Amino acid sequence: MAETDDEETTDSLLPVRMLNEYAYCPRLFHLMHVEGRWADNVYTVEGRHVHRRIDALDHLLPDAISPDAPPSVTAASTDSAAVKTGDEPPTISRSVPLSSEELGLSAKLDLVATDGDEAVPVETKRGRVPNNAEQSWEPERVQLMAQGLLLREHGYNCDHGVLYFAGSRTRVTIPFTPALEMETLQLIYAARAAAKSEVIPPPLDHSPKCNGCSLAGICLPDETLALRANETVQVGLPVVAVKPRHGEGDEAPTMIRRLYPPRPDATPLYVQEQGAYVSKSGNSLVVKVDGAVATRVGIKDVSQLVLCGNIQVSTQTLHLLCESDVPVCYLSSGMWFYGLVHGHTLRNAYDRAAQFATAADPRRCLVFAKAIVTDKAQNQRTLIRRNAGATLMLDRALADIDELMPRIAAATSIESLLGLEGNVAARYFSQFATMLKPRDFESTWDFHSRNRRPPRDPVNAMLSFAYALLAKECTVALLSEGLDPYWGFYHKPRHGRPALALDLMEPFRPVLADSVVITAINTGMVNRRNFETAASGCAMNAGGRKAMLRAYEARLDQLVTHPSFDYRCSWRSVIRLQARLLARWLRGDIPEFTNLVTR
Repeated sequence: MAETDDEETTDSLLPVRMLNEYAYCPRLFHLMHVEGRWADNVYTVEGRHVHRRIDALDHLLPDAISPDAPPSVTAASTDSAAVKTGDEPPTISRSVPLSSEELGLSAKLDLVATDGDEAVPVETKRGRVPNNAEQSWEPERVQLMAQGLLLREHGYNCDHGVLYFAGSRTRVTIPFTPALEMETLQLIYAARAAAKSEVIPPPLDHSPKCNGCSLAGICLPDETLALRANETVQVGLPVVAVKPRHGEGDEAPTMIRRLYPPRPDATPLYVQEQGAYVSKSGNSLVVKVDGAVATRVGIKDVSQLVLCGNIQVSTQTLHLLCESDVPVCYLSSGMWFYGLVHGHTLRNAYDRAAQFATAADPRRCLVFAKAIVTDKAQNQRTLIRRNAGATLMLDRALADIDELMPRIAAATSIESLLGLEGNVAARYFSQFATMLKPRDFESTWDFHSRNRRPPRDPVNAMLSFAYALLAKECTVALLSEGLDPYWGFYHKPRHGRPALALDLMEPFRPVLADSVVITAINTGMVNRRNFETAASGCAMNAGGRKAMLRAYEARLDQLVTHPSFDYRCSWRSVIRLQARLLARWLRGDIPEFTNLVTR
């Protein structure tokens, strides 16, 4: 996680900017300062840019000088945002660290104008002056009042502060009234208690604050409220919130907002050329082959570095990737997923505690397992119903799956679920070949059943390849949420097996991995020249793997309408969303975990 504040968080002192965030939204406060979550957007980047001059150098606050004391020399420094308190220019101090054990606060003040024993804190904000009666928002006033309380603790008289809005270059004076002081003290007490709480506060109810929040895609306020209400969201129809929106007396229909980009800006960087070397240059990754630069990519555009086979990475590059929260995924040249390197960027331990508690609860594991097996079977049924040739065999397979579905819902053990899942898979793969329409009608495409380790035909080789990529994608998504991908609920933990990633990917196998294989074959992206077959099995060559990667990445980049939330996002975003919802279910933030089921 990127650093969000220069103020150091301790067990005893609450940074004032954390107080601002608590006043703005307790759930945002929890995500940032209890779970250690952070995400940038245009507003946070602009805010850092506005504060670049203020944060350049720390100043010490001068001692308060009583009016009865002899005159002293004051600094000649001036600032356009400062407020003069006398005939002489005030002393200007920037980036001033202050703390108070009595208040339980610490802060780094943007700017303080002092004149004798009078002090005026000046807080810089990136935006324009709000169009309301106070010309400011409550969290801003509380933050400034807290700075005033700290200045009073250090011997200054402080009866007002100034908000400087960089967007409109305007100063707004905020009087420190008794009511504002009382509100600030109450919020300090509440925020200090919230910093020690493991319980995620509820989201704001369709608040306009969510629109510009950089953590909205992590918080998922509208999605959480809809799932808590146990609403069946119908496509094209509004959802009625359980509680009225703030300021409204009656319930009002509202659509679920997608508060995150439909596609992530960063994408995986695959390096397949054997003997390649990955290094860094500034904030860019440089891939060299035989000493020559093959490609150069900015770190901000990379979500994963995927190394396929004999690829070397410099230590400095690994440091940059870990600091930037970019995992390094290691695959064999044949695309077996070995593991990954991930920085210690997520501090949240509560999700993992909840994960291990759930894994120790057989009842809850069974509920989860039945959901993913049911949803996987439903997606398999939909895929062959849509794409397989209409035959009596297809009708029989569909009928058999329909007969197995109630038995899945009634299963009483994980072992019985494994058998039922295998029965559905047998019916599904019995019709898989009818969905294949290769452009080269060679016998090498003959597919009769699923086999692996090693695969014995091209179709099975492609399926194994796609499943390895999908397992990698789910592992990265789970790690990004602070979960342990190797400790599952349906797939039992086993050394080297990402059991929870396999759990998460089950419903995605038909709609992503199998769909990619069908598309690659039917469009001619992969042909018989892309395989090497021997008595020991069948493997894809370099050209086939590159073609499959193109098909796989194109599929993950496709937009899909989410059947529960009725907004469009990419399949890659859906995987990340499911990992996030799984973490919320484990913590009790939502009542049940649901998968994406296609119609």
